[in-house]
Amino acid sequence: MTATEQPTEQSGYGNRYLSGPYAPVTEEVTAFDLPVEGALPEELAGRYLRNGPNPIDEVDPATHHWFLGDGMVHGVRLLDGRAEWYRNRYVGSRHVGEVRGTGDVPGPNWNDSPGGPNTNVGGFAGTTWAMVEAGGTPVELTYELDTVGRNDFSGTLPGAFTAHPKLDPDTGEMHAMVYAPAQWMDHIQYVVVAPDGTVRKALDIPLGMTMLHDMSLTQRYAVIYDQPCTVDIELAMAGDTFPMRWNPDYGNRIGLLPREGAAEDVIWIDVPIGYVFHPMNAYDTEGPDGSGKVVIDLCRYEKMFDLDVLGPFGDGGHATLERWELDPVARTVSTTVVDERANEFPRHRGSLTAKPYRYGYCASPSLDDATGWPTLKHDLQTGQRWEFDHGPGRAAGEPVFVARQGGTDEDDGWLLTFVHDLGSGDTDFVVMDATDLDRSDYVARVRLPQRVPLGFHGNWVSDRAVPPPV
Repeated sequence: MTATEQPTEQSGYGNRYLSGPYAPVTEEVTAFDLPVEGALPEELAGRYLRNGPNPIDEVDPATHHWFLGDGMVHGVRLLDGRAEWYRNRYVGSRHVGEVRGTGDVPGPNWNDSPGGPNTNVGGFAGTTWAMVEAGGTPVELTYELDTVGRNDFSGTLPGAFTAHPKLDPDTGEMHAMVYAPAQWMDHIQYVVVAPDGTVRKALDIPLGMTMLHDMSLTQRYAVIYDQPCTVDIELAMAGDTFPMRWNPDYGNRIGLLPREGAAEDVIWIDVPIGYVFHPMNAYDTEGPDGSGKVVIDLCRYEKMFDLDVLGPFGDGGHATLERWELDPVARTVSTTVVDERANEFPRHRGSLTAKPYRYGYCASPSLDDATGWPTLKHDLQTGQRWEFDHGPGRAAGEPVFVARQGGTDEDDGWLLTFVHDLGSGDTDFVVMDATDLDRSDYVARVRLPQRVPLGFHGNWVSDRAVPPPV
């Protein structure tokens, strides 16, 4: 198998995360003036970006975990009501350089990782960043998605970073809970990056080797998820495989760290056994005595990496959307199921991060890879739910909310995502009206020049946040 040939849906390897809609693509494509159905909002000037795993060379289907593929960023640039271009590019890493014969990418590699970020991509401090959890250094990309090199926030990041930082809309700071199970076996780190792209705080917090995928943020607290998916020493010693396994005896708890507090100030609260990859949002409430509680909306699985050690969808269940209300004084939690159907990749209006909010948006993954994945909108005050059906066998990814300029209502804006046709393999970039998910058509639909594999996370990066080259 050559460097440009990857496993496809015809390979018959038997690993669902290497076949069908997950199968990697073989080419890096650049296409201009993409065909548009409907009308792209002219005020959308910028790039919709999404990252995901895409192995560049042959992998062992018996052991390959979905989370370990080489990173590939896909992007669509919008300007003046046009889809100006589509690009997909590998995120540079030592491994990609070895396969291509181009050598390692520049920049510090604090934990000597051979791989590159494959989980998230976004704009911060005027720069485009590809990110990954579990220790990898962020990689800086050009506007056109080519790799510049590893960037440890201009030398200020002491070690690991995360794929899921939270941006405080008031301070402009980026908050992260980070772990590096191969290097830090007894602690994690709370990192705060200032608006200028330099780290202003890095606080060590004692903790076991849990899979710390994400965090939440409120006005008072940085929230830690200490969950029963932990490092399996036998898997870790085997190498070249994902080392995390379901471990319900570990217990499950939430830590509330005062944002300017010390490690000993963390308030630990036991919560129901399960696993959360992604919270939707979190905020503080004010109690009559001035103490208040913490509300977190999140997508919770009953278990994770128990029977299926190659990815998240083979343990026979899906994530339900739940609301957890935590009492920092009594150290108790009350839980409410908001929606029993499948909910994942939750998003909300970014200007309301860490604040009370009303609307949230999710994808609704199917476990059989054949049924469509609709887009869901939740009214968290009334309990009303809307569903945008993308059609038979069409799977929509993470819905990214973009506010309409001058809008006053919380949900006045658009939802952007990729929609994958699980039968034909075609992929569209779509724009939905977030105020009207009952409508049967898109605001706009852009046909992409190649299939985009099912992947992870992305963001809308406006040209105001990260300007295009002059």
